[in-house]
Amino acid sequence: MEFLLYLALGACAGVLAGLFGVGGGIIIVPVLVFSFTLQGFDASILTHLAVGTSLATIIFTSVNAVREHHRRGAVRWPIFAWMTVGILIGAGFGALTAEAISGPHLQKIIGVFALIIAVQLALDFKPKASRTVPGKVGLTIAGSFIGWASAIFGIGGGSLTVPFLTWRSVPMQQAVATSSACGLPIALASALSFMILGWHDPLLPAHSLGFIYLPALLGIALTSMVFARFGARLAHNLSPRLLKRLFAALLFCVGVNFLL
Repeated sequence: MEFLLYLALGACAGVLAGLFGVGGGIIIVPVLVFSFTLQGFDASILTHLAVGTSLATIIFTSVNAVREHHRRGAVRWPIFAWMTVGILIGAGFGALTAEAISGPHLQKIIGVFALIIAVQLALDFKPKASRTVPGKVGLTIAGSFIGWASAIFGIGGGSLTVPFLTWRSVPMQQAVATSSACGLPIALASALSFMILGWHDPLLPAHSLGFIYLPALLGIALTSMVFARFGARLAHNLSPRLLKRLFAALLFCVGVNFLL
């Protein structure tokens, strides 16, 4: 039954990754926390396990989404390259930060973040394109912050990268496409860090590689890779306004649940 849940979760995450460039982690983490709680995993490590597993799944989600966006010529590869330099540094520090926070407190932090993203989506808030794309140093600094925050929240960074790029006058479709590409180094660096940090934890359940739970990773990866391409196609053909509002309502419920 749990594996069927992971398959369905992967399909939802894949569509969200391709459509919004958000990597799907913002919904994967809460569902995994709920699932791991029902499975009786230790409360002190289950949130870290959910975050680490979410980041590992984004590796698979990103690949097909990026291929579809690249096929359409929408990825700004020079921006991606310099942001990745910062992402690789920030993601490692983000994993260390998350590991230092207790499981219950980490859930509350993720809950606050979910509420912020819900409000942003519901109001369709987008920063005005008021500045140009920064240079190499500016992109590296931005990538460092995005990588750090993404590792803590278990996300692909799209909810941070897309607003940053649109503020810097990158067209929305290119911002989403480039954000999807940036999700890959975020996921690789963060997942590796969570795997190493949790490697010797005696409370981990069977079939874990550090803070990565392999059955959930497999189930989510199987469907997310297929549905990510579908989401990327929708991003180029449909107005996602209604879906954003529905997604915002879901995130609001998730955030409130984590804070109570």
